[in-house]
Amino acid sequence: MESTKTFSVRFILRYTIANSSDAAIYCRISYDKKRAEISADRSIDPKCWNPEKQIATGSKELMNRINPHLEEIRFKLTECYYKLKTQNSYITAEAIKRLYTGEEKVTNSLLSLFEYHALNSKEVLKWGTLKNYSATEKYVRRFLKERYRTDDIHLSELNYQFITQFDLFLRTTEPLESFNPLSNNGVMKHMERLRKVVTMGFKLEWIPKDPFLLYKLKFHRTEREFLLEEEIEALRNVKLKNTKLEKCRDIFLFACYTGLAYIDLVTLNASNILMGIDGELWLRTSRQKTDTKVSVPLLPQAIDILNNYKDRPELVKKGRVLPYISNQKMNDYLKEIATACNINKNVTFHVARHTFATTVTLNNGIPIETVSKMLGHTKLSTTQIYVHVLERKISDDMKQLKEKFKRKETPKLVAI
Repeated sequence: MESTKTFSVRFILRYTIANSSDAAIYCRISYDKKRAEISADRSIDPKCWNPEKQIATGSKELMNRINPHLEEIRFKLTECYYKLKTQNSYITAEAIKRLYTGEEKVTNSLLSLFEYHALNSKEVLKWGTLKNYSATEKYVRRFLKERYRTDDIHLSELNYQFITQFDLFLRTTEPLESFNPLSNNGVMKHMERLRKVVTMGFKLEWIPKDPFLLYKLKFHRTEREFLLEEEIEALRNVKLKNTKLEKCRDIFLFACYTGLAYIDLVTLNASNILMGIDGELWLRTSRQKTDTKVSVPLLPQAIDILNNYKDRPELVKKGRVLPYISNQKMNDYLKEIATACNINKNVTFHVARHTFATTVTLNNGIPIETVSKMLGHTKLSTTQIYVHVLERKISDDMKQLKEKFKRKETPKLVAI
């Protein structure tokens, strides 16, 4: 209960330099058996310090310089404690310290926690990931507006009910982008990001308890779409009605033969195409998502595509080796191209990466460890989600097995 949680302010000395005659005065804030400390911005000879009364002794000038200052700190910290108590805020020694130092605004509410997370993640997370957190924040803002009729909510009000209601809200609300409705896994990605932000607040002791403690993320296992060999050939040979579709097809096929993600492909330039130790052309770059080095020997089909756009002035001027098309436009064009090829699959740009992992490499006998390196994965388990065994491969393998059994068959004895 609150009555058992005690608040106190004490002043202690700390030596800043070995063998120094002066010691720095620090203020120790204690609440509920936990502590936080701040500098009192004063130093003193320990001989002139009364540890029992926590005051300076000695000359009048010394006492006038230190004691009123310490009393002012004590008074302001006590004010901060009662302010948090009056506002029904979550009280910790750190919260009192932050309020005193003027940092309390970052821990007051859910949206300010999102702001704090964004500020402290700029140097760690990639732009695309930060953009996804921004999308989650937009859903949170809409949820607060529609369900709570408020612009924000105090962190101490977060609980399991809030989490489950937000889950339901995501499943029933209009998507931020009409062309990108939220599936179960889409909902789970937003819940995962919210959990990371809230857990950060909990670890920093800005939230009294973890509201996600009883909540479980439930992703549905989905089959990764990829193209078969005959579908890749259909793409290569189809006659398209304009150059925009042709460029889109070429960029997509290049990704099918290299395994590059969209963001890595659009930043590709001539310096990424190098001669390897085997005397062949290699593609060397770093994944934007993980900053992992990627090296891929270029297949003849990929080299043909690069040669098709070689020395084009509009590309040379911008330092590109392939034309640029936005991700959204790319996916729109791919649907049109898939229809022209009679491919009844949801073809998006990322399908190219799956196609490289399955049809182009794994199903042609390339070891999964090699494929993992070329995809820029840091863990082999990540690559395993791309492992698809085509029915044709199963059929070919079983034919070989049947042939072995036929050769091993013992000739039957014929009665005379």
